[in-house]
Amino acid sequence: MHLLKGLRRVAAITLLAVVWEVLPRTGVVDRTFLPPLSEVLTALANLAATGELLDHTQASLGRSLAGFGLAIALAIPLGLLIGWYRPLADFLNPLLELFRNTATLALLPVFVLLLGLGETSKIAIILYAAAWPILLNTIAGVRGVDPLLIKSARSLGLPAHRLFQKVILPASVPTIFTGIRLAGAYSMLVLVAAEMVGAKAGLGYLINYAQFNFRVHDMYAGIITISVLGLLFNVLLASLERRFSTWRATS
Repeated sequence: MHLLKGLRRVAAITLLAVVWEVLPRTGVVDRTFLPPLSEVLTALANLAATGELLDHTQASLGRSLAGFGLAIALAIPLGLLIGWYRPLADFLNPLLELFRNTATLALLPVFVLLLGLGETSKIAIILYAAAWPILLNTIAGVRGVDPLLIKSARSLGLPAHRLFQKVILPASVPTIFTGIRLAGAYSMLVLVAAEMVGAKAGLGYLINYAQFNFRVHDMYAGIITISVLGLLFNVLLASLERRFSTWRATS
């Protein structure tokens, strides 16, 4: 079953690669604006050989991981508190509803005005974008815990901190990790936009600079790199989710 599923995924990617290669070469698509995949991969190899791709990738990963890590560190504890303490949830709910419905990229100019064009504004906008799915899923995870489990744990005399450790956290892990995986995707998406404003390095900068200077092959090479990084990031988070789900089952 797993082998068949893997073959289907490979087949889909192979089909995309073939279509991308064939359409520009047959003139269906203007190769000036969409070069054949083989030419894009050659440009990607050239960027890698010169070290330019590595420099941009390191800059992007540093920003993305910093914002993503801060989002986890801040959003999970806050989500646990809001999900557990109803008075705090009632107090903060109007603010949560206001900001969760505000598009992150609409606030990018505000972050730039307040924090400047440097690294701080870029990390901050990634933190903001990544925090929301983690926060909201953590709140949902805590509120979704079976009340019978909580009642049974309390009847056994578990103190509050042990109740969190043995009941609330294990039951909330799957929902929290759903938010973390969404946040991983958001951190990469917002990163590209953030790096198009005032950056001197990064994959978003590479894509924007290449498009501005009509280096179309390099532009698509940057897009492919971003896509691969996002895929690898998701695979890593899925692996961590399975590991923590095992802890949940044995805790």
